[in-house]
Amino acid sequence: MDEVFRALADPHRRALLDRLRLRNGQTLRELSAGLDMTRQAVTKHLAVLEAAGLVTTRRRGREKLHHLDAAPIDLIAERWIGRYARERVRAVADLRAALEGAPVSPTEFTYTTYVRTTPERLWEALTDPAFTRRYWGVAFRTEWRKGAPMVWEENGRETVDPEQVVLEADPPRRLAYTWHTFTPEWAAAAGIDEETRARIAGERRSRVTFEIDPEGDVVRLTVVHSDFEPGSRVVEMVGQGWPRLLADLKTLLETGDLQGA
Repeated sequence: MDEVFRALADPHRRALLDRLRLRNGQTLRELSAGLDMTRQAVTKHLAVLEAAGLVTTRRRGREKLHHLDAAPIDLIAERWIGRYARERVRAVADLRAALEGAPVSPTEFTYTTYVRTTPERLWEALTDPAFTRRYWGVAFRTEWRKGAPMVWEENGRETVDPEQVVLEADPPRRLAYTWHTFTPEWAAAAGIDEETRARIAGERRSRVTFEIDPEGDVVRLTVVHSDFEPGSRVVEMVGQGWPRLLADLKTLLETGDLQGA
């Protein structure tokens, strides 16, 4: 936490985090635009933020994209803000945001976690129904090759659609597929009302990408859920669901049990 506090102490670094909060996945050039700093200075600040775990990076072709990782800040909140006090703090923050400006409409969700396992075991946990049923309640029927169709099994129901396909499969390093179809049957089982279902079904289909990178005795897992429209309701929903889901995945792999997750 010392590194996190040191990183947050500088107003220039806080400004960079604010830019990433407004729009995640920016290049150095984009982050430097309009700032009273050289690119070299921005690079140094980003290195401090990355060392503190507040920023993660990933490659897209020749570009290096920077993403905000709020996990260290969440850990600070967990340590000093109690469960019930947290709800009051969040309510005040939401009220302040509503009064001070328009809400942010992200078009991508990115989350990074570190799991004490191997890349091969993590790949298995993302693809093997014996694993996915335990922490997700979902099983996939597919060949796990590019272009292969995917059937989602959840709550005793199957979701089938020709646009549910594997986009990338490079075990055990990278996996990507299109998100599932929001059918009336799925919505009923998930407790989603028809008005909400109709709205999210009208959005363009998103995609989720898993990047698996070994780092010593742990594996860094970065989940990028993208291709959302501005103002997407789906990105709000997955932004709430992915952190808990990945926490359960981490707990299962590291302890073999989901109790307490």
